[in-house]
Amino acid sequence: MEQDERGLARSREPAHLLWLALFATAPVTAGDDALVVLSWGGAYERAQQAALFAPYTAATGRQVSVQQYDGGLEGLRRAVASGEVPWDLIDMTRSQAMAACDEGLLEPVSPALLAPAPDGTPAEADFLPGSFGRCAITHSIFATVVAYRTDAFPGRRPTRIGDLFDQRRFPGPRALQDTPAVNLEWALLSYRVPREELYRLLSTRRGLDLALERLDALDEIHWWQAGDTPPRLLAEGEVVMASGYNGRFFDAMVNRGAPIEILWDGQVQEHETWAIPRGGPHPEAAREFLRFATDTERLADLARHIPYGPARRSATVQVTTHPESGVDMRLHIPTHPLNAERAMTKDETWYARTRSRIQALFRDWRARRESQ
Repeated sequence: MEQDERGLARSREPAHLLWLALFATAPVTAGDDALVVLSWGGAYERAQQAALFAPYTAATGRQVSVQQYDGGLEGLRRAVASGEVPWDLIDMTRSQAMAACDEGLLEPVSPALLAPAPDGTPAEADFLPGSFGRCAITHSIFATVVAYRTDAFPGRRPTRIGDLFDQRRFPGPRALQDTPAVNLEWALLSYRVPREELYRLLSTRRGLDLALERLDALDEIHWWQAGDTPPRLLAEGEVVMASGYNGRFFDAMVNRGAPIEILWDGQVQEHETWAIPRGGPHPEAAREFLRFATDTERLADLARHIPYGPARRSATVQVTTHPESGVDMRLHIPTHPLNAERAMTKDETWYARTRSRIQALFRDWRARRESQ
């Protein structure tokens, strides 16, 4: 779901599963009644300002103060333990919200506080499956995708996720996120492993070895952590293919004219949520904002500014064009049928169960690769 977008995301797990990353801790300069939100910066935050924060202030008179968040739970753990939580809301991935909820770091939230659809459909029937957690509400669906330079491969274009690993037909450096998540899935997809078998195979040492062997065969990998890095590396020609968040790539393509295209095959979708930290200063105002920011109109407007799929069906059908460029945003959201044909959903429960082991294995592999 930035340093230049988010989306998102974060990485929209923008910096997803980077569990040692810290919360931003810059002092809040707005008034004591301001709602303090942790978000991802860049184009994503600009979209939120236009679609959510400014309209909320206009409707309620309450200011919104936004601070930068790069993923992780350490800062939240320290704040809750100290009893001095400075934030009211956190825009975080569902996997992070699940982990934080299990640790008692978030307030419970109920679907009952959400607004119905314009036609009266209850929120629980309007939201996509999996949108409601014990402590978080999904607002958007973002995707980690591969993008490539359109001028890097004369006469041909990548068409499937396996092309990420085909250095004979598509030579040149790659940029990949410094995390096992998504990289392992793509590596096995390049062997033509069926999507429904991915996590079963990754639960075995044979499957993990196959995935790491495929990654190890890549000649040159630029590892990234900040979500603005892959579009920058592509735009500057330092790499020819890169993983990243679809919204960041859209921003580079449409708003900055970068010569890149998204390869939607193999996109890995994730949920981005709103969560309320335990012990935050304005819990009732936070719930009021959550209701406001997840209604049909707000979610449709957010998707018009940044191409993440709304979590509400009623909002999806209202998505139209980008306000500045006039681009049809429906063609750029991950959940559009043309883009989602070969999509997969990240198994966050599997990662929650195996996170420590998989992270350690990935770190050891990285260390061996760099020592060679």
